Amino acid sequence: MVCNATILGSEGHVVTGWEKSFFRDVDPFGFIVFARNVDTPDQLRRLTSDLRDAVGRDAPVLIDQEGGRVQRMRRPHWREYLPALEQMEKASNPMRAQWIRNRLIAQELHDVGIDVNCAPLADLVEDETHPVLRNRLYGNDLETVVAAARVCADAFLAGGVLPVLKHIPGYGRASVDSHMDLPTVTVPRSALEKHDFAPFRALNDIAMGMTAHIVFAGIDPLNPATTSSKMIEVIREDIGFDGLIMSDDISMEALSGTIDQRAAALIAAGCDIALHCNGKAHEMALVASAAGEMTPTAVIRADRALAQRKTPENIDILALIAELEALLALGSCDR
Repeated sequence: MVCNATILGSEGHVVTGWEKSFFRDVDPFGFIVFARNVDTPDQLRRLTSDLRDAVGRDAPVLIDQEGGRVQRMRRPHWREYLPALEQMEKASNPMRAQWIRNRLIAQELHDVGIDVNCAPLADLVEDETHPVLRNRLYGNDLETVVAAARVCADAFLAGGVLPVLKHIPGYGRASVDSHMDLPTVTVPRSALEKHDFAPFRALNDIAMGMTAHIVFAGIDPLNPATTSSKMIEVIREDIGFDGLIMSDDISMEALSGTIDQRAAALIAAGCDIALHCNGKAHEMALVASAAGEMTPTAVIRADRALAQRKTPENIDILALIAELEALLALGSCDR
């Protein structure tokens, strides 16, 4: 099915009458949920169901539920998790702890009708990594980051949730927060190929990915990866990622131009989907108009990704919680 090349957010705890009409007419590829949309499990189930009813199909519903600071669903109804880097450093068996953490997250998401999570992160920790990102990552070496990202993706899939690989092609060298400003990386392309891009090349079979709002000056000194045809070519050809590429949130201040200009630019550069998160009605209308319909190639990529949705495998939740707590406690004792 050909949809509008957008993922959009709603304003609050319920889908308003205007939103129902707008979503029906525009038919975005999917939706994204933020903390402003979350109250109770029953409320969230109604919201995700109503979003899908608005477009008349089983549209993907996304969230950023990494654990740690980036966690939209929180107490008292959902578990809290350590920042990912802190857990990796603390656990006695980091990869087993990583799998359990993300399998539990998948269970919580699937239970309320959310079937796509914007993780894993394959960015490498660098000396200059901005604090807004650092403790969300998994490590500073290729082997650890690839293994942890793979475990995360596998845990989501086992729980009926699709992973989104981010931030392609690498955000670890960003020393400023792209929510507020545009990061620029000046290291040579050869260094990027060997280091920054390498985790994404190793994980290029993951079916969905999210761009980084960051300039790689040695490849395209003018445009961030999200709106750079040169960088999208790097992602497709050099990194070998043939999954569905969505932008990072186009409301972020790293991007220049009006909101509709941003949407048009990223689609023109080769992104498949424009991600717009703030739920503002006037912006959504502009974004949807500028993004237009998904291309035939984007539809193929989207169908391939959505075909991976499945019924979760049965788990003993209480046993996994106890095991995770033990892994973290034993890790603390070992240090």
